[in-house]
Amino acid sequence: MAGKTRSETMEETRRRLLLSARRSFGADGYAATVMDELTAAAGVTRGALYHHFGDKKGLLLAVAQALDAEIEAGLARAECEAADPWQGFKRRCRAYLQAVTQPEAQRILLYDAPAALGAEYVQAGQRQCVGAIAERLRALMDAGLIRPADPQALARLINGALVEGACWASGAEQPAAALAQTLDALEILLEGLRLSA
Repeated sequence: MAGKTRSETMEETRRRLLLSARRSFGADGYAATVMDELTAAAGVTRGALYHHFGDKKGLLLAVAQALDAEIEAGLARAECEAADPWQGFKRRCRAYLQAVTQPEAQRILLYDAPAALGAEYVQAGQRQCVGAIAERLRALMDAGLIRPADPQALARLINGALVEGACWASGAEQPAAALAQTLDALEILLEGLRLSA
């Protein structure tokens, strides 16, 4: 049996580092993660980490991007499984709250990545989210399903509500109850956009 190619070995090393980092960042937090322990758990050298990600912040960025992509795939599935575009939009918003309030995601995406990677990272994420929400709102308006408004302004308000709701539910004494309350409030908020049938 032929051995792995250099590119396959490099990809395997990168994958192991990402998996080890995701576990460590999700369980212990970014600040408490020790790079020597992380690389040892991945079975690679510290030099491999620097080669693939540059430094600890580069590794955190890669982990956050991978987690974002995983969550986005889940949101797309939730949206596609809905009966119509309006229900799809609501399911997508609900799925976001449910995904980012999971302990690993909340620690990495809601707290550590914004704190460690700074304003540029946060603003880039906001632009992407607001753009995706605005696109869907514009389509819903064009279809006559929701009240007309500036899609960008409305998207910013909805995005802010989702992020704030996720942070509040995550930090609550009883996160499951707070998430349920947030999802109930989200339903009221979004239904206010609907045009009467």
